[in-house]
Amino acid sequence: MIVGVPCESYPGERRVALVPAVLSNLAKAGLQVLIEAGAGASAGYPDAEYSEKGAKVVATRAEVFSEADIVAQVLCHGSNDKTGKADLPLLKRGQILVGFLRPLGAPEALQEVAATGVTSFAVELMPRTTRAQSMDALSSMATICGYKAVVMAADTLPRIFPMLTTAAGTITPGRVLIIGAGVAGLQAIATARRLGAVASAYDMRPAAKEQVQSLGGRFVELPIEAKDAQDARGYATAQGEEFYNKQRELLGEAVAANDVVITAAVIPGRKSPVLVTKEMVARMAPGSVIVDLAAERGGNCELTRAGETIVEHGVTIIGTPNLASSVPYHASQMYARNVSAFLLNLVKDGQVQINEADEIHRETLVTRECEIVNTRVREFVGLAARAAEPKGA
Repeated sequence: MIVGVPCESYPGERRVALVPAVLSNLAKAGLQVLIEAGAGASAGYPDAEYSEKGAKVVATRAEVFSEADIVAQVLCHGSNDKTGKADLPLLKRGQILVGFLRPLGAPEALQEVAATGVTSFAVELMPRTTRAQSMDALSSMATICGYKAVVMAADTLPRIFPMLTTAAGTITPGRVLIIGAGVAGLQAIATARRLGAVASAYDMRPAAKEQVQSLGGRFVELPIEAKDAQDARGYATAQGEEFYNKQRELLGEAVAANDVVITAAVIPGRKSPVLVTKEMVARMAPGSVIVDLAAERGGNCELTRAGETIVEHGVTIIGTPNLASSVPYHASQMYARNVSAFLLNLVKDGQVQINEADEIHRETLVTRECEIVNTRVREFVGLAARAAEPKGA
């Protein structure tokens, strides 16, 4: 079977779906890789490295889609709302599509993908189980984002992070507050600590306390309890406005006491909750920094503007989306390992074998035979339950 890797077309996207290091394992499973010329260049992987590992480099995007049995992308149509639609005429019925599809945020685009007849798998729906851990691309990219958020904040802050004892006196350490201790938030804590800052974190999920403390962070406890704080997948659940109002009121002191605030509270399929109001920003010291990792979905800070860096009340608010793409070499390496592990699970004896009893296949399979087949996605977009699930291939 042929796995095709086109260049990423989203403006500014520098990642690539597969890197040369994973090609040998794919070859052992009978998978030949076909890559568009220049696809890995922006991430630091030249065409020559792919050729050395046995990949075939072709000149055009159309050739990749035409020859591939499986198309592997980072941002497929759905997650790519700028140029993704141009790929629709290139997709073929029965072809396999693997990548980020934003299935809980772009229903119209998902219907368009389904209409092409491709069998698509959304990597962001990967179950959070031990068995699927090596395929969890969402966590991989969140790890990169958490790291980069702290580095950006440290570069912007007019203070330094570590405590220093010098001939000129002692410099006190920077104070960093992380709101949302998921994968990105935990990596932000670890990175802030490595740079010498005092890190604290808040999360409405009680289970996050131990994780925060294990990384050397201080857990901020508020006298407020969330109802059903997390779902079966471990993700935070949306709360009522009364809860968020009380949460904002109680978080005000913690936000004002820190030099840097990194917000990473995202609810799958929902607009991000506003956790930092403009009044809270006004109470922060001049020169403070907010990095909003939820900017693309509305932002956790009331003043965030997606895609922009602004200054309000002397506080710099960074709303840069797609931070993983700013560290393309290692982001691509991690993503490629996730995707190749998934492909090795999906392809047996040189053929794609979809097993509906396998939760990895069942949970990530989104479209098949011109229809949205994923139960969770159908519920989200308001489609009735299907009479029968597709049979294994």
